Amino acid sequence: MQTHLYLSIAGENRIAIYTFNNSNGKIEFQENVEVSGSPGPLTLSPCGNFLYAGLRSSKEIATFSIDEKTKQLTLLSTINLDADTCYIATDNSGNYLLSAYYGGGKVTVHRIEEDKTVQEDLLQEIETAPHAHYIETDASNRYVFVPHTVPENAIYQFLFDQETGMLTENPFGHYHPDEPIGPRHYTESPNKPIIYSSNEQGSSVSAYRIRTEDSTQTDMKNRSDKPNYNAHDAPGLLWEFQTISNLPDGFEGDNSCAQIHIDPNGKFLYATNRGHNSVAMYSIDEETGELSALGHQPTEPIPRVFNIDETGNFLFVGGRDSGKLATYRINRENGILSELDVYEVGETPMWVLFL
Repeated sequence: MQTHLYLSIAGENRIAIYTFNNSNGKIEFQENVEVSGSPGPLTLSPCGNFLYAGLRSSKEIATFSIDEKTKQLTLLSTINLDADTCYIATDNSGNYLLSAYYGGGKVTVHRIEEDKTVQEDLLQEIETAPHAHYIETDASNRYVFVPHTVPENAIYQFLFDQETGMLTENPFGHYHPDEPIGPRHYTESPNKPIIYSSNEQGSSVSAYRIRTEDSTQTDMKNRSDKPNYNAHDAPGLLWEFQTISNLPDGFEGDNSCAQIHIDPNGKFLYATNRGHNSVAMYSIDEETGELSALGHQPTEPIPRVFNIDETGNFLFVGGRDSGKLATYRINRENGILSELDVYEVGETPMWVLFL
């Protein structure tokens, strides 16, 4: 079966489109889409017919329609920002676009119009702190978490109103790890209210349970992994229950973690190391959600971005410094990666998105 792959090639101001054969993992170049600035984060509308691109050097967000058959992109609109966004995501309804600004130290919400273009006027802007790196709604579309790397070293916690699109800071505050590990990106389990965060400065991965409205006060009081604040009955808060190193024993070089992704079945987790230049592999306990290390797959220099296709059979990594895309097959039984191909894709690949 043929699907498609979109790559942000930041150093050449283009989005590259490839056809992708999800039976064997092969890709073939289809075309380039020139853009007005260096493309970074890409995200799809929930319906899959529109693509939103953060153009970092020009401080813009572009909306594209996606041709149903060819998957070609047609530019519909571009809006201007006052800072460059490092991460964008729609809420689960597709009515709002949420953005995090690393340099700007803030988050914003834009309304998405009926024609699926992003409205120019801001719906909301909230100053947070330097190095706001990621923003998503959870599976229930009620909570939003925003990791901040060092120096803030925090995950900001918000309540999200899906009717108005407005964020409200959780009245019980934000999560601050005890050590300067620098939460960067996270991924949510498809099976449980659990998120896993890559820690940029800590070179580690942390697992958190999400306190939801369906959790009971008794359940939380019986837990041994108490939070560092007294809020047993508050929804939308995180409780850390595990932190595990993303590096092999004995590694002493410079390293920082980048992106993190979970396979569609919630069995395996992967996070990249910049410095060690590897993909760390983990299995996930079906009952507890705890991680067990599976080892490390060497990959391209500075693997900032990667992604997993919707079948859960393939993982693709962009090498920021090499300009190459390394592709791997995921063993569905044990989660181990095996090498497939390496492709020359262009200067500074900055996003990997399957459709």
